[in-house]
Amino acid sequence: MNEILRLTKVTKSFQHKKAVNEVSFTIGKGEVVAILGPNGAGKTTTISIILGLLKPSAGEVTLFNHQPHEKRVREKIGTMLQEVSVMPGLKVREILELIRSYYPMPLAMEELIKLTGLTEQDLKTRAEKLSGGQKRRLSFALALAGNPELIIFDEPTVGMDITARNRFWQTVRMLAAQGKTVIFSTHYLQEADDAADRILLFKDGSIVADGTPEQIKARITKQSVSFMVNPEMSLVALYQHSEIDDIYRKNNRVYVQTTNTDKVLELIFQEKLGAYDIKIERGKLEEAFEQLTSETKEAI
Repeated sequence: MNEILRLTKVTKSFQHKKAVNEVSFTIGKGEVVAILGPNGAGKTTTISIILGLLKPSAGEVTLFNHQPHEKRVREKIGTMLQEVSVMPGLKVREILELIRSYYPMPLAMEELIKLTGLTEQDLKTRAEKLSGGQKRRLSFALALAGNPELIIFDEPTVGMDITARNRFWQTVRMLAAQGKTVIFSTHYLQEADDAADRILLFKDGSIVADGTPEQIKARITKQSVSFMVNPEMSLVALYQHSEIDDIYRKNNRVYVQTTNTDKVLELIFQEKLGAYDIKIERGKLEEAFEQLTSETKEAI
């Protein structure tokens, strides 16, 4: 996998407070990576450093083996930040044509419109008259205008309705399939669970977890095995085993909480409960997020 981005012991301080503290990671070509964390964890500062908008107080950042501020790097990057700022007096089509002209191999206008869902009415509308939803579509289009190899989104779906949000992630998956590298931050954890190949979880300016959504969810202490069973079947026998922490029924399913799902599966068959439609519930990303960002670093 070709390396697109590398951060090596990057630190950023503001008035003696470290917003980012010795962060190191690499991202390869074609990865879709979510940067998650509570407010103030260092997500936006890290993204700003990657984009060259902020200089690190210490450490090194390279994109495509070059410095972030270099022209040859900027030509390969597209970005969509939280704040949408557009040039008044110009129509959407004029803005897109202008931005496309800055890049050596821009995305064709027809392709740009198709990918982002811009309508003919959008294209004719002047920037200052755009609605919130239209501004988000324009911002998305501007991020893709240069046909970038690396696309960075900071809270991209804030303000989008459900239809626009679904279209956005459908397009992101299409771009990833083409080999584009995507980095995004979001407060919508389900988006990260659904869209990301990998999650970087920040807390207090440091990375406390780095892995696939499944790997991070697997770090939840309590997991469960769920199954269907005859409602009249007694589950008393299961309570006798120390591996089982709790048993409850919900929506006609039985949930067995445990730290050892393999042992519980063995017990279910051993006790001959007649269980079927058995599933291992690894927990939700929200639960992992809560555990990993509330624990002390030493505990992690």
